[in-house]
Amino acid sequence: MSFAAILFTLLLIFQAGLVVTGGAVRLTGSGLGCPTWPECTDGSIAPIVNQAEGPLHAWIEFGNRLLAWVIFFLAIAALIYVVRKFKSHKDYKRLRLLALLQILGFLGQVVLGGITVLTKLHPISVSAHFVLTIPLIAGALSLRRGALDKPVLLVAPVTRLLIKIVTVVGFMVLVLGTLVTGTGPHSGDENSRRYSFDERTISWIHADLVIAFVFLTIALYFVVKVSESAGNQKYLSRYILVLLIVSLSQGTIGYIQYFTGLPILLVGSHLLGATLVWIATWRINLAGRDMTDRNRVNA
Repeated sequence: MSFAAILFTLLLIFQAGLVVTGGAVRLTGSGLGCPTWPECTDGSIAPIVNQAEGPLHAWIEFGNRLLAWVIFFLAIAALIYVVRKFKSHKDYKRLRLLALLQILGFLGQVVLGGITVLTKLHPISVSAHFVLTIPLIAGALSLRRGALDKPVLLVAPVTRLLIKIVTVVGFMVLVLGTLVTGTGPHSGDENSRRYSFDERTISWIHADLVIAFVFLTIALYFVVKVSESAGNQKYLSRYILVLLIVSLSQGTIGYIQYFTGLPILLVGSHLLGATLVWIATWRINLAGRDMTDRNRVNA
């Protein structure tokens, strides 16, 4: 594997991992394990011995902060690599912008992280923290595919339209999921505020949107089979089937966790699943481009 592949893959993995570690912070009640910002506790960047919040909570929260810094340095490395190695690449300006946005995204996460701590885990700031991660994961995947010259296909307008709809609905599913999370019991701290939505109602609205997302993905599969060339069918169908498998698995976990009282391990698995669903969705969005966008196609 080339250095570029390793670098951009690590950036994507760690961006996705931030969702999982952030979930661990919330699920273990460690949201205020580091009660100050930007320090962990007064006078110390790192947790200290006999910290009032407890060593486990402090180190879980601090570990999440450290992961964000790993992403920052990976983003800087990505930007330097793009500037040095891709100046003659046809997508150089786009790749440079994507790398720069990863750095700016880190700064945004730092600010939101500080607001989250200072507001004692207000659900709006917690939700915003996660929502910002969605485009950052998309950007990291876009950067990786562009830097590694992954194939981009010319697809029929109807296929491209349905890809856009699936992508938008997928994003809406994740955002609505943050409202479900902000209403439920796993807040990161037992004293933090929650959304005032009815838990049952907001959960079922979320579930209904997931069902719509799955059916739209199935529709996309059949549209590709009807409207696309044999080469496009083979390539896109594989991506769509991966999305369907991940989405159905995610939906199954969602229903099980709802009816079993939201056990921590299942909720954590659901967070990981949400990240995988988004990566699979965005990969389809990147792979199938409109026929009018010929200058972006390389395969």
